[in-house]
Amino acid sequence: MLMGCAGEPKDTAPWKPLFDGETLNGWTQMGGEAIYTVKDNAIVGTTVSNTPNSFLTTEKMYGDFILELEYKVDSSMNSGIQIRSNSLPHYRNGRVHGYQVEIDPSDRAWSAGIFDEARRGWLNPLDNNPAAQQAFKQNDWNHYRVEAIGDTLKTWINDVPAAHLIDDRTASGFIALQVHSIRADKEPGTDIIWKNIRIITDSLHKYSRNTPVAPIITKNDLGSQERERGWKMLWDGETTQGWRGAKLDGFPEQGWEIKDGVLYVLASGGGESEAGGDIITTEKYGDFELMVDFKITEGANSGIKYYVDPELNKGPGSSIGLEYQILDDARHPDAKEGNHEGSRTVASLYDLIKADPNKPMNGPGEWNTAHIISKENKVEHYLNGMKVLEYERKSPAYRELVANSKYVDWPNFGESDRGHILLQDHGDLVAFKNIKIKPLN
Repeated sequence: MLMGCAGEPKDTAPWKPLFDGETLNGWTQMGGEAIYTVKDNAIVGTTVSNTPNSFLTTEKMYGDFILELEYKVDSSMNSGIQIRSNSLPHYRNGRVHGYQVEIDPSDRAWSAGIFDEARRGWLNPLDNNPAAQQAFKQNDWNHYRVEAIGDTLKTWINDVPAAHLIDDRTASGFIALQVHSIRADKEPGTDIIWKNIRIITDSLHKYSRNTPVAPIITKNDLGSQERERGWKMLWDGETTQGWRGAKLDGFPEQGWEIKDGVLYVLASGGGESEAGGDIITTEKYGDFELMVDFKITEGANSGIKYYVDPELNKGPGSSIGLEYQILDDARHPDAKEGNHEGSRTVASLYDLIKADPNKPMNGPGEWNTAHIISKENKVEHYLNGMKVLEYERKSPAYRELVANSKYVDWPNFGESDRGHILLQDHGDLVAFKNIKIKPLN
């Protein structure tokens, strides 16, 4: 009987409060101009007309953690909890972006699903988790638990397992409380309230919970909204399907390696390799949007080429095409070479146009994202979300650049309406993953 009266076991986890119950010390506002106030030991977010999404963000950044909080939301609102999120000057003029644990009181009921704010959209909706959908309490307090450990994100709503996502896009960032923008026809002044916001950052595996929810894995795969928008994977993360040697009928037997969802071009002395050689897509593409994650090693040189026609170069050496340069600018001599000084630096249009020198490049051993958009001959290069150059194929200015470059001997260089995508073997160890394309015609 005494044991039965003892109550629940005491929570001995090393929780730390993120909110002192009285002030917004340690928090700052980004994005829109929604109103954040403190009332009755809670943070109140109030909608305002004609303003974008608003975020009350922690001033401290968090990588791995366990987060718990409670909230009460008006039934007409949409909101969310940002985790591992960032605001960077080069990315969409500082727009807040990153993982969001959804707050969704609508009939859809995807509260505690995971959305990628201002990037890929829905990653882990709850359309296949009716128990979690039914766990949300309308016009009442709801409790969230969020675990972010390594590449694994897990959520619970009112102790019901909700989302389970394995995604390695972002390792750290701030936590933020979102007040969503409202439509012009909606009255402002609607509230969402948060309280009991606390976090663990130590001994996480000791306090982590198992979940019966099967994980959604996005490495070398697409989010549901990406699929809806027409994206396709160019590499499946496991096989050589869809690729062949640029000068071969099949995939090279050496020089390339697939391991743990990463495609490696192997080191072979720093020159254009004869062991493996470049690889190209088996299909050709016209207008497209392409994204590739890449990681260099010290002193490495490689590239992503597009509108490639392997028939243009029958001899040894690299296949010919427009090239998004991949380079260790600090250590490779090519960074100081080229038709225009700097036109062989990372993210440049190789030998033709120099990328913005203020580009946000992560160094050797860290992942970067190359992004190329080519539509109606207008081409843009992005690096880690920042546009670093643009040009127009077939224009007089473009043809003048080619006429004064190493490509002058190739007629109509870079002007094909369709071509292959190529990953370059330049004899240095470089890694690729998450290779995807969106055909635009």
